[in-house]
Amino acid sequence: MSDPNVNQDPTKTSSFDNEAIDPATAAAARARFDASSADSSDAADEHASESEGIALITGALEREVNEQKEKYLRLYAEFENFRRRTVKERQEAELKGMQHLLRGLLETIDDVARFAHVDPASTDAKTVVEGVAMVERKLLKSLAGHGLEVIDPKGQPFDPALHEAITTTPAATAEEDHLVAMVYQVGYVHNGTLLRPARVVVTQWNG
Repeated sequence: MSDPNVNQDPTKTSSFDNEAIDPATAAAARARFDASSADSSDAADEHASESEGIALITGALEREVNEQKEKYLRLYAEFENFRRRTVKERQEAELKGMQHLLRGLLETIDDVARFAHVDPASTDAKTVVEGVAMVERKLLKSLAGHGLEVIDPKGQPFDPALHEAITTTPAATAEEDHLVAMVYQVGYVHNGTLLRPARVVVTQWNG
């Protein structure tokens, strides 16, 4: 006699529906299914959470990169404007300085022009020499106003920083040793910068 609680065809049902076949097996299978479903749900939730976190971090990094890029572009534009403005101001300052220098030389140029066109038949040599000396004084005075200094060290101690010795000559006494005996060519200094050393003859005491 068959048990009415047992399904006679176990292939047409599962262990979930027919505990009479094997109640322990059915319960274990049901538990495994529930656990698997729970694990799958947790894994899906975890994956979704990780994706959201990555998206948030990526978005924050992109915003930071864009902000830094904008800052860089602004700084670069400001630097370019500053550079162009500085170059323009320097050029304008150089131009004004040159114009100021030339204005101071105009009268000297006029004097040179007058002496360049004198009549040799009616002008003696003394007048020409005095005129040239006057032009030289006016020229040096004008250039001195722009920071030019003449190095004419005759009788002064030899200074290798400002003088260039082209030869030596015997000194009469030991006190005259290393003095400038003669200046072949004067030197020039502009605002503390040596433009050309004075070429000189230096005395030398031989005992």
